[in-house]
Amino acid sequence: MKEIVSTTEKKFLNDVISNGKRLDGRATYDYRKIRITFGTERGCCQVQIGETRVLAQTLCEVIKPSESRPAEGVLQMNLELSPMASPAFEPGRMSIFAVELNRLLERSVRESKAVDTESLCIVVGEKAWQVRVDMHALNFDGNLLDCSSIAAIASLHHFRRPEVTVSGEEVTIHTMEDREPVPLSIHHMPICITFAFFQEGKYLLVDPSGQEETVMDGTMVVCMNIHKEICTIQMTGSMLLLKDQLQRCCQIAVVKVSEITDVINSALLNDTRARKEGKKFGFAESKVPTSITTSVLEETEVDMDEENEGAMQEIDNGSGDGHEQPEQEQMETEQSAAKMESSGVGTIGEGLQNTWTIPSEDSGDEDQPEDVGALAADEKNRHQEPAAKNGAGEPEGRADRVHQLDESGSEEEETVVVKSDQLLQESVKPEQKLPHQESEGLDLTLALKSAPNAGAGKAKRKGGARKKHKGAPK
Repeated sequence: MKEIVSTTEKKFLNDVISNGKRLDGRATYDYRKIRITFGTERGCCQVQIGETRVLAQTLCEVIKPSESRPAEGVLQMNLELSPMASPAFEPGRMSIFAVELNRLLERSVRESKAVDTESLCIVVGEKAWQVRVDMHALNFDGNLLDCSSIAAIASLHHFRRPEVTVSGEEVTIHTMEDREPVPLSIHHMPICITFAFFQEGKYLLVDPSGQEETVMDGTMVVCMNIHKEICTIQMTGSMLLLKDQLQRCCQIAVVKVSEITDVINSALLNDTRARKEGKKFGFAESKVPTSITTSVLEETEVDMDEENEGAMQEIDNGSGDGHEQPEQEQMETEQSAAKMESSGVGTIGEGLQNTWTIPSEDSGDEDQPEDVGALAADEKNRHQEPAAKNGAGEPEGRADRVHQLDESGSEEEETVVVKSDQLLQESVKPEQKLPHQESEGLDLTLALKSAPNAGAGKAKRKGGARKKHKGAPK
């Protein structure tokens, strides 16, 4: 299959090949890296040559043999090319390239008698096994025939058919749980080797890539087994080859077939060993994780004697200062404790007691507790009576009330100023209400001290803030 390429690209590829070089750095007779992996089911195999990948699956079923060969089973090969592998492949129809590949695979595997078809017969003329190898091209990057032939042979070797017992006319097919499945009888392993010719057969390459196939003049396929037996040879393209060129290609094929056969046997042996030992196997386990190796450094020994000595000295110095550590912790604790800087100033913090107090200016008895009952009564009366405006019609005793608002506009603190003459005339006991408070409904209860010169009282709003009272001077 050839793709349309530009004249410049074709000239560049021919010049590279004429100089004895290849775009991927390989030599003339070198193969790309071959990787063979097996799935969890028997007969499932995936082969990758470079970027070309083919998945093969072998299945079997019981059919009636043909009348011309009643004592033989049937072996079928089928290769499907989908647009997933390459945009050049059309879905739903088999192209000329696909027909050519299928015929080559049947000639190399089935007509070379690689599989013993007589061993597939169960009852002569009545029942026989039909073995079918389905191959799917997953990706195409040149040399699809070699990749497909390797996948077909590896899949046939990996496949196991069920055991069959014939008793008279009764045929029993045992499951894999009842009896161990039986491998197929394979005589040899035919491998296809593709050679590409350039510039009318002047230059030769093994395992052409996708770009090299676009500029090649023709190919020659040599199918051979490890016993140096030629199974089939096919030539395509418009070029003429000499006798010496054909012999040279067969000699190269002998070496390549031997190398590929060793790779297949090694892959089969590793899979069999993993299954017997109970290890993990399958496509997921055989996948090689991608890794970056450009920055990998070799392991080097580092002398840590100096670092160890320095660490020991620091430990010794730290152990010598261990007696002073409790004193330092005690100093830090003392510094973090709350302190009273002066009277009337307190500190409120997490875990500390509220020490906020506002003592009177004239009285020296700052620790005298408030009358809690009087404050509660004051709160109750204040909520029951409506608030009166501060103006000309305001009752006596409330004209001197001053409201102070903070910047946000909310009433945070209320200051009540009482005239000194009223305090001197109306000196009462600490828990006695003022006379004008009962008549005029003043929502304030003053807890005055017994001394006449104690001209300050305490008031408290609902929010818990204390009110400051200024008394008459001495």
